[in-house]
Amino acid sequence: MKKIFVSVSNDVYGDNRVKKTCRSLSNYGLEVHLLCKYSPACADAESDFYRLLPLKCFFKKNVFFYAEFNLRLFFSLLFKPIDVLWANDLDTLLALFVVSKLRRKPLIFDSHELFTQVAELNYNPFAKKVWTLIERSILPKLKYVVTVCQPIKEYFKNKYNIEAAVVRNIPLYKEENQQPKHYPLEEKFIVWQGATNIDRSLEDLVTAMKDVDAKLYIMGQGDVLNSLRRQVKENHLKEKVIITGRLNFEQMMTYTRKASLGLSLDRPTNKNYEISLPNKIFEYINSATPILATPLCEIRNIVETYEVGEFIEEPTPKNIAKRINELLSDENKLQRLSDNCLKAQKELSWQREEKSVFDILDKIFQSQKVD
Repeated sequence: MKKIFVSVSNDVYGDNRVKKTCRSLSNYGLEVHLLCKYSPACADAESDFYRLLPLKCFFKKNVFFYAEFNLRLFFSLLFKPIDVLWANDLDTLLALFVVSKLRRKPLIFDSHELFTQVAELNYNPFAKKVWTLIERSILPKLKYVVTVCQPIKEYFKNKYNIEAAVVRNIPLYKEENQQPKHYPLEEKFIVWQGATNIDRSLEDLVTAMKDVDAKLYIMGQGDVLNSLRRQVKENHLKEKVIITGRLNFEQMMTYTRKASLGLSLDRPTNKNYEISLPNKIFEYINSATPILATPLCEIRNIVETYEVGEFIEEPTPKNIAKRINELLSDENKLQRLSDNCLKAQKELSWQREEKSVFDILDKIFQSQKVD
């Protein structure tokens, strides 16, 4: 059986895209080895679809972590029996690129976001220069590239003249999970899920909850998580705003499937957010949960095409509270939007997206037969 080695810089616990990708690679007939950052949570990330190979690092964050992690990736892979390499995101690409050249093995690069344009790098010019240098040095030399949305595909084409396959981060379609909602629901609450990072209007959302007659669950972790917890405490909102921290995918979706409304409030303060298509949009649709979102270009396209939600133009605390209250008070509209989510689910499924992964693997192995 041919072996593929997949790399990711997190501990995989909550990384549903990487897990789905490994599932697809396994279903294709490959023996999948997944190298990731070690943490105690790795024990809960084991799977029948891959062999997990956690890498312990002395450094935990910043440039020192990424440098150490790539060194460990390089030496871990240098002498292993490899047929294909799969690098998730720019922060694991350097090590796998060097190994692929030394070992003459095909490399697939999966770009989950426009890494050099993320909000966090706007406040770290040195790190931005380093990642931009890595991107410019390696991407023009890549043959097999995957990304999550059309604008990033176009960015790679325009900047580096490379063709990327679009594989959107859509949940698996499972019949048992695709259940209709019947409004009014037993409990009225809203959800926000994903990385709790800057420029996602989370601080404004928490402030808005003072004037919303419902509970809010914030599920995820990131740079502003601790400040959000302080904000909740200082504003005496512990009964209305529940911050769960990071959950695995099924735990998170248990809340989302019961929610009245799902939120996505990213601001177009950087190129990455401006063109992003957040996982949560598809996860809300997959759970028949209507969406309230800022009208970023890719989000607007999905929400309008399938009529699964509404928009908020300027996510100030006042506007957020107003739009949430308007939607929660209109159960007929929520029911219609939820029903439209159900109609969209079969078309928006990982089973459809993974066909592009299989096409790339077919090209790789067919070219090896010719050689």
